[in-house]
Amino acid sequence: MSAENIPSYDALLFVSFGGPEGREDVMPFLENVLRGKPVPRERMLEVAEHYYHFDGISPINQQTRELIAAVKSELQQQEIELPIYWGNRNWHPMLADTLRDMQNDGVKRALVFITSAYSSYSGCRQYRENIAEAKSTLAGEIPETDKIRMFYNHPGFVNTIADLLSESLATFEESARSEATILFTAHSIPNGMADNCSYATQLNETARLVMQQIGENPWHLVYQSRSGPPTQPWLEPDVCDFIEQINSQQKPSHLAIVPIGFISDHMEVMFDLDIEAQEMCEELDIKMVRVPTVGTHPQFIKMVVELIRERTEHIEKKALGNFGPSHDVCPVDCCLYTPKRPPMRGQSRSN
Repeated sequence: MSAENIPSYDALLFVSFGGPEGREDVMPFLENVLRGKPVPRERMLEVAEHYYHFDGISPINQQTRELIAAVKSELQQQEIELPIYWGNRNWHPMLADTLRDMQNDGVKRALVFITSAYSSYSGCRQYRENIAEAKSTLAGEIPETDKIRMFYNHPGFVNTIADLLSESLATFEESARSEATILFTAHSIPNGMADNCSYATQLNETARLVMQQIGENPWHLVYQSRSGPPTQPWLEPDVCDFIEQINSQQKPSHLAIVPIGFISDHMEVMFDLDIEAQEMCEELDIKMVRVPTVGTHPQFIKMVVELIRERTEHIEKKALGNFGPSHDVCPVDCCLYTPKRPPMRGQSRSN
């Protein structure tokens, strides 16, 4: 492609989930997260306690700051001039405020990096809807935005996870490393959402690609952090339920948990895995290690810049495995989600 046909970008926008940074932020934050969702109030209060356990501070905002700083440094080293902005879905800095700042700064066209590696409504389409909603609050000339592709099978992502898993397995005694059971975890989503996207398929592919580099350890894909009503089916098995199950059947002595569904060690990783799963493993006398997320690992940061250069310079799109690189422009009908309501009393599920 000739240089004149390559789109010109004058900014990079990071879009993330957001999280509270104090006890007073927790309930307003959760109300933002759960707005319009049929989640019982009791469940919201239960999740709030997870945050209060850490004094109301989610690490996700600080981790996003660190990610942005690392990417900025890598851009500078590669002599790429691209100012970086940051907006969240659910907590400050809010996306609408950030887009207004971009408009005031004269940004015309920005690349968008969403802190999610996999395709789903909540991990991709909803963020695109959030951006469109934020733009609708602006008047005048509105910055154009182009989302960077999903990277679940990019070697910079897969190889980083494999390296981190290998380092974590090395903390076990040598005789146990090749026999340890590997649990790959990701945020569960409703079946009605999973039916319309490639989320589970992509997660399985990432896990498979990682294990190609690790060895013959037994491995499984499990889920965590479901939040919907009991009547709504979500992807299973739950990580703690599965640990109980394999303990009763196979009694593994060593377990490595790899949160491949997350790129940073935020609240759900810390509470669901570092506390709940760890406590269960201790009760069952299983030695457990929780593998770090990719975070600001240099290999992952270089991948982010490669994804930027795919769009600004049209360098080769790298991908491992069976599916090739993800699309740059999302199809109109991808990752749709229409929540399935449970049947009314006396109404059959086939109606």
